[in-house]
Order: sequence, then structure tokens, then C-alpha cells
Amino acid sequence: MGSFAVFCLAVEAQDRILFNRDVRPVLADKCFHCHGADARTREADLRLDLAPAMGDVRGANEVVVPEQPAESELYRRITSLDADVRMPPASEERQLRPEEIELLRRWIEQGATYESHWAFASPRRPAIADREDGTWARNSIDHFVLKQLAGANLSLSQEADRTTLLRRVTLDLTGLPPTIEDMDKFLADTSPTAYEKVVERLLASPRYGERMALVWLDAARFADSGGYQGDILRSMWLWRDWVINAYNNGLPFDQFTIEQLAGDLLPNPTIEQRIATGFNRNHRINDEDGIVHEEYRVEYVVDRVETTATVWLGLTMGCARCHDHKYDPISQAEFYQFFAYFNSINESGRGHGNSPPLLTVAPPDLQKKLDALDQQLEPLRAAETAATETIAELQKQRDAIAKQAPSTMVMEELPQPRETFVLVRGGYDRPSEKVSPAVPNALDAKRNTVATNRLEMARWLVDPQHPLTSRVAVNRYWQMYFGRGLVETPEDFGTQGALPTHPDLLDWLATEFVRLNWDVKAMQRTIVTSATYRQSSAGSESLAELDPENRLLARGPRFRLPVETLRDQALAASNSLVNRVGGPSVKPYQPEGLWEELASASPTYDPSRGADLYRRSLYTFVRRTVPPPAMAAIDAPNREICVVRRPRTNTPLQALVVMNDPTYVEASRLLAERSILHAASESQRIPFAFRSLLTRDPQEHEMKTLIAALAFYRDRYAENKEAAEALLSVGESPYDSKLSSAEAAAYTAIVMLLMNLDETLTKE
Repeated sequence: MGSFAVFCLAVEAQDRILFNRDVRPVLADKCFHCHGADARTREADLRLDLAPAMGDVRGANEVVVPEQPAESELYRRITSLDADVRMPPASEERQLRPEEIELLRRWIEQGATYESHWAFASPRRPAIADREDGTWARNSIDHFVLKQLAGANLSLSQEADRTTLLRRVTLDLTGLPPTIEDMDKFLADTSPTAYEKVVERLLASPRYGERMALVWLDAARFADSGGYQGDILRSMWLWRDWVINAYNNGLPFDQFTIEQLAGDLLPNPTIEQRIATGFNRNHRINDEDGIVHEEYRVEYVVDRVETTATVWLGLTMGCARCHDHKYDPISQAEFYQFFAYFNSINESGRGHGNSPPLLTVAPPDLQKKLDALDQQLEPLRAAETAATETIAELQKQRDAIAKQAPSTMVMEELPQPRETFVLVRGGYDRPSEKVSPAVPNALDAKRNTVATNRLEMARWLVDPQHPLTSRVAVNRYWQMYFGRGLVETPEDFGTQGALPTHPDLLDWLATEFVRLNWDVKAMQRTIVTSATYRQSSAGSESLAELDPENRLLARGPRFRLPVETLRDQALAASNSLVNRVGGPSVKPYQPEGLWEELASASPTYDPSRGADLYRRSLYTFVRRTVPPPAMAAIDAPNREICVVRRPRTNTPLQALVVMNDPTYVEASRLLAERSILHAASESQRIPFAFRSLLTRDPQEHEMKTLIAALAFYRDRYAENKEAAEALLSVGESPYDSKLSSAEAAAYTAIVMLLMNLDETLTKE
């Protein structure tokens, strides 16, 4: 049964047709293009997106006559057999389906009640009603889910087994699998709060900030190069470190927002607050010769508008760059009013062209050396008899040390703000009417908000009454854990976006986030301790048929892990992962010659050595025009633009990567060596490897299969020592020569098999 058929059945089951839920999606899809917000493409001066227009008279007929479909011009037009009269016109690709026409008829028949778009009204905290099956509920989330399930004669699934639950929550909160020690400790804890204690431990782990940062880097389009043809390398890792530390230190989301959008405008901003503004320096920068700098400066401002709107508002504001938005109440003038907040940024710093201002930050050890030299220089400079040569030598030493301090791009306002104009068709060289900074009227819950600069605009975004910011944020958190947001289109909460599957739950989460003073960890805790989250993902066949995408949340989440988690899982299980937080980007294994073939500037890829080869994937060097191939093959974003919803990977290339990439092969060999050294027999070695990856013991039939496979590989590598040596030599780390090469290679093959199990690649 298709999703639209399910939708129609749901509508039929309702006594009342609701405009937002049922009617607006149809009008937005089929009618708003010609009868919506954009005055320049509006036909017959008729708007169907606003309530007052519904009573307009066309000739002798009213567009909509409540309770009388036959007297309504709208209904006459959509049912007319005359091709010259019927709407939408026959030339339009999108035509109304019979069930949609019937829905509109029923809506008019019921009074044609209009509602403003749900996302543009401030969230209201819904009441939580206790239910007879409330024994299932662990917190407020479950009451809302149970209420919706009851309408479909469903209930929550039983709780996942403890090992599955431990692996799930550890992957979700840290991006890493639990260790064997973690599992043993959890299974030994029989207290009723054992799971809650695990959650607290994970939230306090430095790995938590790295896990959260990965999602934010996608949204912020973070990369280690500028993009475009030149794709010049650059350093922004100090901003990435700021993000990780912000999550680990529990920086509230409202302050997290303000510092990234306008930290430089805060009174006496700290170095960290200035670093935070790198969020809107992460965009692509064109360093090519011969470009029109003003053209690209405008592109950078547009990028900031689009990214800010996507990340905090969940709106496609960029659609209003060249004309009024076709579907949402954002005019072209309002786009450029928002554009004005970013239009007076200083784009010219050191270097040439559009090189932005740089902030140099000396690490503590480097700063101590600089301070020591300054202490030597100060009295010499003050003394009348100071030796010029001594001063020059000490100054030279200081300058050499200072050059080692990393720099990062930051935001900085011009002394005099630029004037902002509406740009005809978005062209940088086609200014028309002048505009001043302002927020879109439809999103201004307080009306007439005066936000004359970025700082005031950022504070407007996190106003408790803002209709979108808290909803958009909690929806992304939900998406992290369930694979799909309560609003399936996190990039679009507008009229073309998906309706929330659980609108009351979404509003409760949004208002709860504000009530918790924007405490991100508290919000994560609320979600992962709910009974809804803790359900088993193994639904029945009938449930899979009724709700294959788990929109009703009658079972736990189950989906493929992102590529960064797959790689980190392999490193962690092999005990080779280097858990150092922060620092410059690193360059793991990749095929030779890629940069030389595809990059015109800085074409040499120098792989990292030693510990840097085994850093978390979060720290992998991302070059936009030549992204890391092992990640790109499994659908990781190239970071050219803001991404708030990754595609769910289902590529067969995943198997080729996990079976052949040096990182996974080397990790398999290292885990194989650990397993061999762990015990003397295969009956103990195989479970050790199994538990390291899957957080559970193998079942009897699995052990039989693996033991048979091990015997096959032993014979194979005993007969072909060269093949064994070749397998064991993959990677920089040397293999343990004290072990039999045939034995080590055979166990390596077994671990490679385990790494490619569906269960290993999936969060259950």
C-alpha cells in the first residue's frame, strides 16, 4: 500500500478535514505556483494561500462558498470537463488526482475552515493525558506516541534486549561501539537504574561532543579546502574544536547559536567566541584569478543566508533570492532584508582578493614560550643601552615561534556598513530598491521585532516564542536517533515540507527544550530514556506491512550506520583508535594519485603517519573537489553546501570499501591478533572478536559457521604463504611476527567477515 493510500485511509477515518493536515499540502503542490505568495507569477490575482482570498468573487461566483461545493468557483474549476476552464490547466504537469478533488469537496462541505501554516505559529505546550496503557510509558514522550498508536490499534513493542540496547545507545551518543568491559559491567548491574547510569556515563564522555559535532559539521558545510576550481587548502579546525568543546561542556543551544552567528558582536568577545563565528566562514571561497570579486562576495552572503535559514529555521529561504517565494510567505524584499545582516562582513583580510580576516591562536605551550621571550625583550627595549643585535635576535626567535600558532577565519564587521539592495533576479550587478536589516514578518511571533544587526537577529532566533528554532533543533535530534525526523524534511518546515507525524510530540519537545534552558544533553537524555527509544526493532510481519517506514514508532530504530561510525567502529574494536580530542585534520589511507589527477593546486596528498592514521573520522581531511574516497563511496557529503539530512546509504560499494580499504583490513588484522593473544582456542577467540564488534556472544549455529570458515582459511593460507604475508602487511602498523602467518591471516579473514555482517553495519 502506497504512502498516499495510507494517507487517504487516515483522512477517511477522520470526521473532520483539517486545512493544514489535509488541504494545504494539496493546494501547495498543485495550486500555489500560480495562486500563491509570488505576485509576479500569480494568475487572475487570486491567492489560495491566505484565508481572505477564499471569499473573493470571480465574476458572479465566489471562489469558495462554505458548505456549498457546487456554488464554489474553486470546485467548479477543478471538476470542469471543459479544458479551457479546468484547473490546473492541462498543460501543467501536476494534476489533481480524484481522491484529492474529493478531499477538497469534503473540506468545502465542512465549512472550508482555514488555518495558518502550523510551523509559523509559536509552539504551544500540549497537555499530557494519562492512559490505561500508561504502564508502558517511561517519560512524557511515550504518552504522545501511545496515543497515536492507539488510534491504529497498535502498541509499543517490547524493550530491546540489554546487549542490543547498550550497543544502540552507545553508538547514538558517542558514535563508537561499547567495549567488552562496558557490556560486562552493564549486564552485571541488576539495579533498576542500570540503563540510566549508562546514559549519564556516555553523556559525560569526551566522545559525546565528537559524535554531536559530526552532525553539526554537515550542517555548517565544514571542510579543509575552499572549493571551486582552485580548491585552495585552508585551516578551520580551531572552529571544529570549539564545536566539540561546546557540546562536551554543555553550552546551551541558545548561546551556541548566538556565539556562532554573532560572537564577534558580543561585548568584549573572548577568543573562543570569535572562533565560534567560523560557522559562517565555512562556505566555499573562490581564490581564482580573474574573478569578479563583488560577484563572489554576494555569493558568500547568499550562502550564509541559505545556511542560517536551513539550520535554524528549516526553511528554503534561498528560493526568494530572485523572486517572491512560490510557496512560503517570504518575499524577495524580505530575503534581502535578511541578507543585510551578513552584507557588511569584512571579506578582505591578509592575502588577496576575498581572503577573510584571520584569528591566530597560540596553544598554551606555545603561548608560554612567547610570554618567556616577551619577558626577556621588555627590559631590553626599555633600557637605553640595550644591544640592538640582542633585541633583533630575540624578536626573530619570537616571530619563528609565533608562526607555529594556528589561524582560523572569523567574522568581522566593516567600520561602515554596506548599503543593501534588492538584486533583480539575484544578479550582483542589478540593484533596485534599498532595504534595511529585518526578519521575515511571517516568522515574527512578537511582530515588528527590531533586529538591526546580526547579534539582535541571533537573539531573535532563540526567543522562546520563535515558531521554528526549537522545533527545528529537536527534530534533528530525533532524526539522529530514529533515522527520520518527526518532520521528515528537516530542511523544509514550509508548506512544501512534510507534515509532522506527531505534531503534539514535536511541540512538547520544542517547549520542553526551552523549559530546560536549551540544555542539549538534557534533551538527548529525555529521548534516549523513553520507552519509545528503548523498543526492540524487530517488528512483526504485519507491522512491517502496515508501517514499513516506522512512522508510527511501534518499534525501535534500525538503519545503516553512517560511514564515519563504520570506520570508527572498526578502529575501536581493533583497539587502534586514538582518542585524542581536537587538533588539525589528518589524512588517512587513500589510493595514490587522486589529488594529482583532480586537484590543480596543492596536488600532493601526504598521508598521515603514526597515531594520526588512527584518529576518529571526524578529523579526516575533507577536500571538497577530491573528498575522501572511502567516505564518498558510502554517501558522505562533500561539504560544499549545508546538509541537514544525509541520504540513507544502500550502495553495494559499501562492501567493497569495508572489505578492501586498508583501514578496515588493518583493523581486522589487529583485532585478529588481539583475539589470538586473548585465548588459546578458537572456542574463545572467535567469541572475543564477535563481542568486540557486536556486543554479544555468537549463537551456536554462528559458531559452527565461523569455525568451518576458519578451517577453510587456515588451509588456504597454509598452502599460500605469500597471500598470507600480503594480507598481514596491509597498513602501517607491523603485524606480530611471533604469530603463525597462516593462523593470523585466517583469523584476519574471519574478522573481515564479521565486519561485513549486516548486523555490524546496522544500528539495531
